[in-house]
Amino acid sequence: MGSPHARTTRAPARNPRRGAARRSSRRPAAGFGPVSLFAILLILLTGNVFVAPMWVVPVGAILTLLWVWRSRTPWPEIGYARPRSWVVTVVVGIVLGVAYKLLLKALVMPLFGAPPVNQAYHFLTGNRALLPAALWTMLNAGFGEETVYRGYLFERLGKLLGNSAGARAAIVALTSALFAVGHLSDQGLAGAQQAAFTGLAFGTIYAVTRRIWIPMIAHAAYDLAALWMIYAGLETKVAHLIFK
Repeated sequence: MGSPHARTTRAPARNPRRGAARRSSRRPAAGFGPVSLFAILLILLTGNVFVAPMWVVPVGAILTLLWVWRSRTPWPEIGYARPRSWVVTVVVGIVLGVAYKLLLKALVMPLFGAPPVNQAYHFLTGNRALLPAALWTMLNAGFGEETVYRGYLFERLGKLLGNSAGARAAIVALTSALFAVGHLSDQGLAGAQQAAFTGLAFGTIYAVTRRIWIPMIAHAAYDLAALWMIYAGLETKVAHLIFK
């Protein structure tokens, strides 16, 4: 038996905070594991899927809503929060979208040397057969693209970069660049430039309000105004309103 006066040595107490810090340093950024990164790529690469001429299915937006539900992300995190007034939101969105389309078509895009006619969709001029499908696609673009590029990407990049003013400005710029690239293949340089401007406008509104509804409605109104100009053969006339 040992002496009753023998000294016992104790192991040094562990600092739980230090252990937690070590474990957290080995983890990826919150919500950015392999599955999350795969979801980001899948949502961005699917986007709007055309199943027939001018008939589109917003696959990317549907996947986004499934991701929100499955990950238990609060809906306001992607901008799906009740506005203070639905009437004001709808009116502001429509006026903003139509006015912004006229501004870009008549003033901004001519300064960049853009052609007055959008050749990618010129086949819709006077095309009654495709008008219902075109209307469907324009409405879906507002819902689908704003849900993905503003709601979803702002939430993901916000988790990565933070919520400071500088971080939000960087997110607006980055999502606008991605939005422009997404329009390059089918609408060319002019379409990408126009998408960059709309991305900056709608992204800034979303960054300030944190609600998706005004950008979504404005986007749909913008595209419907563009469709009206194309269908009625008014693109050249509007493009030359200021610069003859």
